[in-house]
Amino acid sequence: MAETTAETTDVASQYSAQVASDLEQNLKEQERLSAEIEALQAQLAALQHNHSVLTNIQQALGTSAAAAVSAAESVTKVPAPRKKTATKAAASRRTKSQKPATATAKRAGKKTAKASQTQSAAQSAAPKLVELVRAHLSAQSEPRSAAEIAAALEQEQPERGIKTTVVRSTLEALVAKNQAQRTKQGSSVFYTSTDTAEPAADGDQSEQPSA
Repeated sequence: MAETTAETTDVASQYSAQVASDLEQNLKEQERLSAEIEALQAQLAALQHNHSVLTNIQQALGTSAAAAVSAAESVTKVPAPRKKTATKAAASRRTKSQKPATATAKRAGKKTAKASQTQSAAQSAAPKLVELVRAHLSAQSEPRSAAEIAAALEQEQPERGIKTTVVRSTLEALVAKNQAQRTKQGSSVFYTSTDTAEPAADGDQSEQPSA
């Protein structure tokens, strides 16, 4: 009877441990998916912003072209003169009036193209989030959580709207590439750069007594 009770208790303990492990895996999977969703939402917001900018540029180009066409049409609709001399004068005026309209359209097109190039250059010059996170980790002497890193980067670049979930996803990507290390203290997860972790390991080896 005692053996049966012991076996039942042992089986229950095994099931309990298995359920606890499954719950932990489930929570980790939820966090991973949430981080991916946040990253995708950030990408979608960036694409929507770019779409709005491109739409405004397209409208500006369309307005300039429409203005040039309207000016050309207004010149074309000048009443036909009765005399040949008047016809030549009208043709001369038509040619002179078309040149400023064409020049205006060209200037508008150049300004729009320059604005687009400036925006593209600014976007390409801005450092990527993964570069910011890696640089911040390398500058730290102690482990940092994803929330702490996100808060620090938000203060440095408030215009980017950096979120903790996106930073956590970036940190996990760095860990997967062996460019960062992850440690767990209780229920909290902290990250350190492999650049800062390696000197510490060398220091520990130098302190060991020689045989």
